Amino acid sequence: MSETPSTSFSTIHPTSFEGQFPSSRHLSVTHPVVAKRISFYKSGDPQFGGVRVVVNPRSFKTFDALLDNLSRKVPLPFGVRNISTPRGRHSITRLEDLEDGKSYLCSHGRKVQPVDLDKARQRPRPWLSSRAVSAHAHAPSFPAAAAPGVPRGPRRVVVFKNGEQESRRAVLLRKRVTQSFEAFLQHLTLVMRCPVVKLYTTDGRRVSSLQAVILSSGAVVAAGREPFKPGNYDIQKYLLPARLPGISHRVHRKGNARSESRKSSKWKVSIITSDLPNAGTSSQIYIILYGQHRSSAPVYLYGTDGAPFQDGHENIFTITVGDIGTLFKIRIGHTNCGCSPSWHCKEIRLQNMNSGTQFYIPVQRWLARDQEDGEICREFPILNKGHPVLPVTIYEVYVATGELWNAGTVANVYISIFGEKGDTGSRQLFRSKCSFNFLRGQVRNGWFLEDIVIKDPTTNHKYAFFCHRWLDQGEDDSKIVRELYARDNSIFSVSKCHNLRENKHKGCFLVISSLCFFSYWLTGGFVRLHPDGTVDAIGEKRDKYGKITGQSVWCWDSGGATTELRVLYQPNRCALLESALVPGHTVTFDHHGRIADESSVGYANLSKEFVIFVKGMFLHSAVVLLATSLCQALCLQPDGSCTGVGNQSEQSYWKVHKISSGICMFESVKHAQMYLRIKDGRCDGTGTGDTDCHFKIMKNLENSSISLESTESPGLFVGLQSDGQAKPVIYTKDENVCFYPQVIQFGRENPMGMSAIPSRGEEKIHESKKQKKLPRESEAKNALLSSTPKEIRHSQRSETLLSEDEWKVLVLTGNTGTQANVTLWVYGDEGVSGPISLSKDSPEQLFLPRQEDEFQVELRSIGKIYKIRIGHDGTSEQPEWNLQKVTMQHLKSKKIFDFVANRWLSRIQAEGDIVCELPVVKGGQAIFPLVRYQIDVYTGQLKQAETESEVFLCLYGERGDSGLRQLFKSNMPVKFQRGQTDKFQIEAVSLGKLQKVLLRCEASDKSQYWYCEKVIVREPSTLYESIFTCERWLPFMSQGIIHSEIELYLQEMQINHHPKIQEEANDGDWKVIVVTGDLENAGTTATVSLYVYGETGCSGPIILGSGKHQLFSPNSADIFKINLKDIGEIYKIRIGHDNSGKDPGWYLEEVRLENIATHELFCLTVDSWIAENENNGDLWKEMPIMRTKKAPLPVVMYEIHIHTGTKPGAETESNVFINLIGSRGDSGKRRLHQAQNNKVKFQRGQVDIFSIKAVSLGKLKKVLISHDGTGPGNGWYLESIVVKSEGEDSSQEVLFPCNRWLDEYRDDGKTECELLAGGSHSTGKTGSVTS
Repeated sequence: MSETPSTSFSTIHPTSFEGQFPSSRHLSVTHPVVAKRISFYKSGDPQFGGVRVVVNPRSFKTFDALLDNLSRKVPLPFGVRNISTPRGRHSITRLEDLEDGKSYLCSHGRKVQPVDLDKARQRPRPWLSSRAVSAHAHAPSFPAAAAPGVPRGPRRVVVFKNGEQESRRAVLLRKRVTQSFEAFLQHLTLVMRCPVVKLYTTDGRRVSSLQAVILSSGAVVAAGREPFKPGNYDIQKYLLPARLPGISHRVHRKGNARSESRKSSKWKVSIITSDLPNAGTSSQIYIILYGQHRSSAPVYLYGTDGAPFQDGHENIFTITVGDIGTLFKIRIGHTNCGCSPSWHCKEIRLQNMNSGTQFYIPVQRWLARDQEDGEICREFPILNKGHPVLPVTIYEVYVATGELWNAGTVANVYISIFGEKGDTGSRQLFRSKCSFNFLRGQVRNGWFLEDIVIKDPTTNHKYAFFCHRWLDQGEDDSKIVRELYARDNSIFSVSKCHNLRENKHKGCFLVISSLCFFSYWLTGGFVRLHPDGTVDAIGEKRDKYGKITGQSVWCWDSGGATTELRVLYQPNRCALLESALVPGHTVTFDHHGRIADESSVGYANLSKEFVIFVKGMFLHSAVVLLATSLCQALCLQPDGSCTGVGNQSEQSYWKVHKISSGICMFESVKHAQMYLRIKDGRCDGTGTGDTDCHFKIMKNLENSSISLESTESPGLFVGLQSDGQAKPVIYTKDENVCFYPQVIQFGRENPMGMSAIPSRGEEKIHESKKQKKLPRESEAKNALLSSTPKEIRHSQRSETLLSEDEWKVLVLTGNTGTQANVTLWVYGDEGVSGPISLSKDSPEQLFLPRQEDEFQVELRSIGKIYKIRIGHDGTSEQPEWNLQKVTMQHLKSKKIFDFVANRWLSRIQAEGDIVCELPVVKGGQAIFPLVRYQIDVYTGQLKQAETESEVFLCLYGERGDSGLRQLFKSNMPVKFQRGQTDKFQIEAVSLGKLQKVLLRCEASDKSQYWYCEKVIVREPSTLYESIFTCERWLPFMSQGIIHSEIELYLQEMQINHHPKIQEEANDGDWKVIVVTGDLENAGTTATVSLYVYGETGCSGPIILGSGKHQLFSPNSADIFKINLKDIGEIYKIRIGHDNSGKDPGWYLEEVRLENIATHELFCLTVDSWIAENENNGDLWKEMPIMRTKKAPLPVVMYEIHIHTGTKPGAETESNVFINLIGSRGDSGKRRLHQAQNNKVKFQRGQVDIFSIKAVSLGKLKKVLISHDGTGPGNGWYLESIVVKSEGEDSSQEVLFPCNRWLDEYRDDGKTECELLAGGSHSTGKTGSVTS
């Protein structure tokens, strides 16, 4: 052996078993220890029991591999990204730095919250707990052997059979049966000897996870598919005693411990219901007794004679509970069920029938959701000499929902608080001071809980319970129940989010050009600092005294003294203005906008919170972050999609390209040349810089956010779905369209208002006079901002080289100017250019009275100009505008067009138009005349059809469109009322023959949705009347997207359910017209689906919609566009519905299919009810296609004989479905609803006969038979099926043997089975075949 010493080897000193002295033998050298056993804990979470990991070069080759592995084991919002020592002082960055046998903390950021590792290590596993949560939640942190109440074995749970209190089993929660919730249910199925599908608590709440079982009170109710059945599920004599800590320290003698734990006591309970009106209840009343040893289970109080708990009545009950010890409080409540659940209790009397002790409890309270505080469960202490032994405390509970996107929930939230003197029981948190509970982002059943703060008003002490975890079956560890422990330092949890928010916004106000402070809640104005030192909060948005330039600390002069103020950012994204010299003193305004006097008493009509309105965030070339929460932002994914739940990192950075005033494009910094866009009903990051990528920035002053509206599709905003994915949505004041911008890198003013990335649909505008004064160096620098090499070459060659597309626009204002935003459109015979925003660097100097303003624009590939449209948006203090003339000059050819206007563009002047069209004039004559179209808009007769929302309309004809115009001035005093016809006028250059209209309604909520019946357009010079039928609600939902606009075609086209449908047909496009009959109640509320069968395939199911979206009304025809590519020649269709809604029955008159490309038309007459109570209850109709040169397939009546077996329990009450499959397709899944020979179906040993009508299936090959498992007897033993059919030239009878169970708990556990033909007999031209 080599004698070379090596520090990398360890030596082992053997010991003598006898003398404990080292041996005199030669020391042996071993290989180094390369495997390290390390424990990892979660930062800030003492409840996390830790993860033990063996680290060696074979298991983890890199440090990142270890982080990825830990991310799957340690639940952190963004995975494990940092490992540090237990105190958080040193970060570990290499595998070599990890020490064998040590413990480390995992976190998703650099900031680490220390954890008491002794507590975390001693925390028992949930399945080893043998006591209620209240017993061990506060166990002291002593060694496990000494801790009182720490379990020595698996926890015991009593399982009752639903509705049968006597049928119960005690189950040990061993590791073997608690691997998963499904495994636990299977174990209970074996133990209870009945199918167990659902679990409930003893008071009827659903237990939906293993964690909820573990944290239950020690008893659950096992049920199949039936609902919960209340009962007295008493568990005390089946569980070992568990003393509530802090109540009593009595020590039982060892000899009688067992007998005392097993004994029970009887109580006489007398309850008097008040004689107030409607004081009685229809709900189930329960009571819980709390003693020094333990509490009882909920005991339901049932009456023996009539309905108990009626007005003025006394009800007496005798109940049996376990040994609870000395009684100190009771809890009484009800299940809030029945037609009149509210209850007013007068008093309760209790008598221990063993000891004779009596207790009197005056109640005199409502237990009702609609009375007093809304509680249906109350606690009352026992009175001792007329005084309560414990006070009744109203705890204030503050629940903070996380700031992650989609963190909110619409589920019911329950809380149970545990203390030294017991627990509160499970209470629903339903009455909040906020308008909506637990909201953040789009809501669903999952919930991200930040923390809970509970305030004890008697001591004014606050207890903070930190969570920062998902309660969601699809997130984190899939748990929806969590135990939270009070933190040692309560202040940290309360202030954590506030500090985080302050840090997130630190720097937002450092180098910004200017800030504005907006008093949204009181005055609705901006804070202004006047030169004379006065201050108010009634400024306008454009007021120059409302812009505060500089840092986050600024000053003003008041009374000759300088007052320095500090901007304090608040958790609700508002700001306070606090004195820097006197901390705590803030600026407060009254409702008049004046500084509130120091003598002002109270807070009524006072406000000190301001929304921060930041100027200069979206300058050209700025890099911004569009935050959706404190730690998430709008992010471009590798596949081109966008999500609102990305990390706030470089991946979520966007570069701003300013197009014009208020209009920008957003380019991904990480993925160059990929732009945010809205196109074809999608919102993603695959834009190329065209007009689909242009967004108008709308500032939401109420919450200091912005929204991005597409300029190409006005009315559509960048929004977020419930899963965080971006999609186009109409604007509502929900947070799913709100983004909170943060500046990463400041930009600069866009030179001359030019776009940084020009495109085909993009117009560049700048002030030509300033352009000529620029030196060559500046001009070259500005040209380099463009991505088009052609323009760079122009600037390098010569300043005077002009493009074919450049025009000069001169706008002459009359006696009245405007400060509104002015826009121009130019129409040519080959295209249109616009909207072109006519703006400059100093907008306040534009469009002044009797002033001519000059602009330079670029018009690409629009052909010969024949008209222009010019208008403004009606904003600003001076929106009225007297326009005299517009002149356009081609810079290269010097060709000039003069457009004489001489009109008002004003809502209060003339016709109320703020947009006008002007035609090109040749030889003193307009090439196309101006036409004033008469528009009649019919609002429907449906309930709540009226609206107060703004409605817009655009006419389309052979010569372009009229532009989207607001229907502003009507002949009626109030527009768009139910059953009313409103008349409007739109002036436009003649459009020729009208083709369609686009109708748009901007409704902020469903109460403002509008039902339009039709639109009629008349041209005064002709007798032609164009009728556009609508007959639907606006906005409406189609394919999961809410649309605020719809295109209406002439009457023969009626309505298109897909807005902006392409007029040219794609390969395989068909038009489907579904005609509902003219009978009473012929319409349906169900969802209608269509199947189309071809020679090479089937297309379906095609979901057409439902009556909920105003489809399939009586005497109506609904038109749909579908694609039937690659299914071959059509030979049949099947149409039906799902029988949903209040009135699903439907009378279908006709279905028409038209090939849009070839105009091939099939008219399929139905004239039949499709309803559960008509025609044997079949909800589907099949029709063959009728062709001129080919005979259609016959419609065949198939007679189905179902043979139920004779085995015990073979019958079923479930819904049974069958699908017949033959050589020519299938019949579809049909419900066997009404038997022809029996009133009760599928009974043991019975044969039931059904009939199904379908287009001939040819030779039957197999059937699919199934049931849905509903009903108390859901298993079914099927013996065989015989199908008989009679055709025109043949008949057949086919046997499908089964002889098996269709039962979740028998055979293979399947409720669907495919049966092959086991014997058939055919007669006719084909001969006969038997087998």
